[in-house]
Amino acid sequence: MFYQVLSWTCALGGLAAVLYKLPALPRHRRDAAYIALCVYFLCSSLSFFVELDQVRDDIARFLHYPNITTFLCQALVVVLTAAQQVVLVHWSHGPGQAAAKARNRMLGYGLALAVLAVLFFFVNPPKRQGSAEVTVLLNLENPRYAAYFAFYLAVCAVGQVEAVRLSLRYARIAHRSWLRSGMWAVAVGGSLILVYCLIRYWQTLAVSTGFVEPWSDLYWIAGSIGSLLQVFGWTVPSWGPKLSEAAQWCGHYRSYRRLRPLWWELYRANPGIALDAPPTRLHELVPGRDLEYRLYRRVIEIRDGQLALRPYMDPDSVGAEARRLGLSDTAPSYEALLLRSALTARAAGPPSPGSGGPESVTHAPDGDIDEEIAWLTRVADHFRVLTAGRDPAEAERARTGA
Repeated sequence: MFYQVLSWTCALGGLAAVLYKLPALPRHRRDAAYIALCVYFLCSSLSFFVELDQVRDDIARFLHYPNITTFLCQALVVVLTAAQQVVLVHWSHGPGQAAAKARNRMLGYGLALAVLAVLFFFVNPPKRQGSAEVTVLLNLENPRYAAYFAFYLAVCAVGQVEAVRLSLRYARIAHRSWLRSGMWAVAVGGSLILVYCLIRYWQTLAVSTGFVEPWSDLYWIAGSIGSLLQVFGWTVPSWGPKLSEAAQWCGHYRSYRRLRPLWWELYRANPGIALDAPPTRLHELVPGRDLEYRLYRRVIEIRDGQLALRPYMDPDSVGAEARRLGLSDTAPSYEALLLRSALTARAAGPPSPGSGGPESVTHAPDGDIDEEIAWLTRVADHFRVLTAGRDPAEAERARTGA
């Protein structure tokens, strides 16, 4: 059951990768590496699809050849290995040199595939039939089929050794994080496929010598997960950055919403801090593509509101209150106390002579806009706690788990 689930996952994963890359194929019709990558994904998907229990018997009956899906799967693996080599060659060499090396690789793998076809159909066709997991193992008792299968494993292993070597090389020098992650995934996937080859060699030896076969299920687990990791590794440089953008948007949206209670109180006290009219409730909930701009404006307007409250700030009394609560005067909770006190003082009337001043400016991190946003969201959280009438020290201890 798990074998079939994993096979379906690999088949659908490869198909998803093909469909993801296919729309851009017309723009890359002269890009040999891009075309080879699409071939790789297609063959990866089909190599698992033809061996699914739900279709393999139907394919064999349609082609009138028992165990034909075993060869189809292996042939597709050889083709995808060649396609992977073409991609790696174009990545590691200049255009002229890459084209010649890619032709040589394709010629070599094409010759290997032809030898496999001759061996399979004319020299030692497999006689015994079974499920996809056991068909190969059942026929390994035939020495000629065992030799055929050993040759097939060698073809796969050579390609994966090269894939692991070059992927590790690129992973160490890649500057883009998603590309680096992708190359590590390809390297780990190739290593697992090499584990598959080693276990299959051990099975071949065990059948011919009578040794006990170890890890009877590990070979297909390693091979399937290795294939999934390689599909993931070859695609993640394309869609990974979009995932990062989505995560960043979610973070900005959360900060935008968390800043609203503090911004709204400062706006009510000094409407002139806002460059634009307050957003409608719908636009507040769904800010659209201008979220980053609105968040930036919200930060600026909060800082302008803080400056407008300077005449009403009383650091001495707020400092005494902070010490009583056990709060540092550099903590966001202190800044929230200072702002809440200033807003209360403003609502009570004009500032008293001599109050406020340069020493009343609230704290701010000496960093970029992201650090500023992170700081102000913490201030806004404490401000919301104060507005709700809760003890800020207790709220801080609950937040930090102290």
